[in-house]
Amino acid sequence: MTYRDVVSRQVLAWACTSIGARMPVAMAPLALVFLVRERPGGYSLGAIIAAAYVLGEIGGAPVLGMRLRPERARVQLAVGLAVGTVGFLGLGVFPGAHPAVLAGFAFVAGGAPAAATGGLRTLLSELVPARSVAQALSVESILTAGVWAVSPAAVAGLALGVAPRVPLLLAAGLMAWSVGGLWLLPARWGGGGAEGEGEGGGGGDGPPLLRVLVGAWPVYVAGAASLALLGLAELVLPALLEQRGIGVGWSGPLLTGMAVGGGLGAFVYGLRGWPGLLRTRSVVLMAGTSACVALAALIPATAGIAVALVMGGTLQSGAMLTRNLSLREVLPPGALAAGYSVMYAASGVGYAATGSLAGALLKVAAPSTAILAGVCLTVAMTGVGWWGEVRRAGRSGSSGRAVSAVVEGEMGDFDTGDQAVRTPNVP
Repeated sequence: MTYRDVVSRQVLAWACTSIGARMPVAMAPLALVFLVRERPGGYSLGAIIAAAYVLGEIGGAPVLGMRLRPERARVQLAVGLAVGTVGFLGLGVFPGAHPAVLAGFAFVAGGAPAAATGGLRTLLSELVPARSVAQALSVESILTAGVWAVSPAAVAGLALGVAPRVPLLLAAGLMAWSVGGLWLLPARWGGGGAEGEGEGGGGGDGPPLLRVLVGAWPVYVAGAASLALLGLAELVLPALLEQRGIGVGWSGPLLTGMAVGGGLGAFVYGLRGWPGLLRTRSVVLMAGTSACVALAALIPATAGIAVALVMGGTLQSGAMLTRNLSLREVLPPGALAAGYSVMYAASGVGYAATGSLAGALLKVAAPSTAILAGVCLTVAMTGVGWWGEVRRAGRSGSSGRAVSAVVEGEMGDFDTGDQAVRTPNVP
C-alpha cells in the first residue's frame, strides 16, 4: 500500500479547497476570545461566543448533512460555505457589536458550513481508486493536523500583532476561497439520481436515512471518544502546567507537538494494511491514547509531558481514521456524507463533554485530577462504542446465517447429465 494513487491534480485541488474550509474552523474559538478580550468580562464573553459557534457546528452538521444530495452536492456545499463566510465577515467587520449580535454571527459561521467536512470527505473518496481510500483518509488527517498546528500561532500573531478582527477577516477570506475551489472538484459523488434519493433521502426501496444513521451509533460514540481526549488536553493543559510550576507559554508548543504527532500517525497508518478488525484496532489505539494523556497528567517534567502528548496525538489520529473507515463499512454509499457530518457533530459533543467535565472539576480538584477524570469518561465512551459494534456485528451475523439457511432450504437439485447443479426452486 502506497500513496501513489493519491497524488494527482484533483487531489491537490481538493486539498487547497479543504484548507480554505477547515482553517476557519480551527481558528474560530481562539479568534473569538481575542476579538472581545479587551471588553468588560472579555475572557468569559469570548468563551460564551465561542460556545455559540460550537453549538452552531453541533446542530448544523447533522441537520444539513442529512439534506446533502449527491446530484446537488456542489451547490449545497457552496451555499453553506458562502453563508459561513458571511458569518465570519460579520464578526470581523462589527467587532464592537452587542454580544448577542456577535453570538448570532458566530452561530451562523459555525452552523452553515458544518456539512462541508462530510461533503468534502465524500468527494475525496471519489478522486481515488477504491483500494486507496484508506490512504486518502490518511492524507486528510495529515492535512487536518497541519491546519490545527498552524492555526493557534496564526491567530495569536495576527490578533496581537495587527488587530483582533484580522484573524476573523482572514477566516472569511479563506472560506470564500473554498467556495471557488469547489468548481475545481466533481459536481457530485456516487450515482446520484434515484439511487441517491433512495439511500440518502429516505425514498425508494431503501430504509429511511435517519434509521440508517442511527444504526451506526456505536461508531459515533467511539469517534466522540477519540476527539474528547484532544479537547481534554487543549483545555486543561495550561492549568496543568501551572500546577507543575511550568510556564503557561509552553502550552502552545506542546499542543503543536501533539498536532504534529497526529499528522505523523495518520501518515504511518496509511502506509500499510493493519491486522485485526477495525473496532479492535480502534480500542487498542484509544487505550494507548488514554494512557498517554494520563501519563501527561502525572509526569512532572516538561519533556515527559511533551513526549506523552506527541505519542497521544500519533495514536489518536489512527483511532479517528478507524472510525471513518468503519463508517464506510456500516453505511451505504448514499448515506456516507450525512454519516460523516453526524460524526463531525458527535466529535464536537465529545470534545465539549470532557471539556465541561474537566472545567467543572477544576473548581474543586487539581488539574491532574480533572484530566484523569476526563480520561475515565473517554474510556467509558470507548467501551460503550466497542460493545455496540460487537452487538451490531452479532446481529448482522445472525441475520446472514438465517438468510443462508432459508436460501439453502429453498434450493433444489436437477441433473444436467454431467453434474448436479443447485438452483432456487422458481415457480
